[in-house]
Amino acid sequence: MLRTEVVRNILSWYEGETPGLKSNLSRLLMHGRLGGTGRVVILPVDQGFEHGPARSFAPNPAAYDPHYLYELAIESGVSGYAAPLGLLEQGADTFAGEVPLILKVNSGNGLVSNQDQAITGTVEDAMRLGCVGVGFTIYPGAEASYDMMEELREISHEAKSRGLISVVWSYPRGGKVSKDGETGLDIIAYAAHMAALMGATIIKVKLPTAHVDLDAAKPIYDKHAIKGETAADRVRHIMQASFNGKRIVVFSGGAAKNTQELLDEVRGIREGGGNGSIIGRNSFQRSKEEAIALLNQVMDIYA
Repeated sequence: MLRTEVVRNILSWYEGETPGLKSNLSRLLMHGRLGGTGRVVILPVDQGFEHGPARSFAPNPAAYDPHYLYELAIESGVSGYAAPLGLLEQGADTFAGEVPLILKVNSGNGLVSNQDQAITGTVEDAMRLGCVGVGFTIYPGAEASYDMMEELREISHEAKSRGLISVVWSYPRGGKVSKDGETGLDIIAYAAHMAALMGATIIKVKLPTAHVDLDAAKPIYDKHAIKGETAADRVRHIMQASFNGKRIVVFSGGAAKNTQELLDEVRGIREGGGNGSIIGRNSFQRSKEEAIALLNQVMDIYA
């Protein structure tokens, strides 16, 4: 497929990046049902680390098999598949070249209480597996956030020097951020902006609520009438915080929800100018037939 003008325009935003990185970003943007539209839907499966195997896969036991997850990504026509090292290795040969891969190189787990993640993969692993990029989580606000930012700086520099994109999961928590603030409009905008400042190629954040969390931010949001009444308003503000829309931003599907709730969120993301969704539990916890049908509904909205 010839690269579209939409994709050419997006690539022009990434000034200072190498041809290799832009080639890999183009691979992602041109793949699957949404290829060439500038919109993406990515299948992420890092929940086994985060929540444990039964909480992740018991609702659909077929998903315990790494090959099943590759098949779901390929057969649904999503833009890419993101997962930790072991999941990508188990299927990398069988499905080589059939879907763009993103190696998630750090992970936390539900057996510890501190807000941090361990490095669980390397840029060399991503190159060996033929990935288009690496994924990395930061927790703005957490006690470990400065260390995570420094780790991201090093990994991002190495990845970009090898032509790989960086996908940054920017999930604020801890510090001055309240529990409601973890999805607050001001906090999500702050998290997206921090990821952009760190050089993220693609930014992944949660869909924000209308809540404004920081006392210092509340008068600014009031004075400048920053809109947050609708999902589209809130997404529009997140895009504004992401270099005025000159960074690709995808929104997390979050915890499992019913189909209508998920599709309503997707419509808000589309109407607000977001680039797409990254949908894990809401897809792989359904049967393959149901998951493919859902993902196709999502991609129909974005298309």
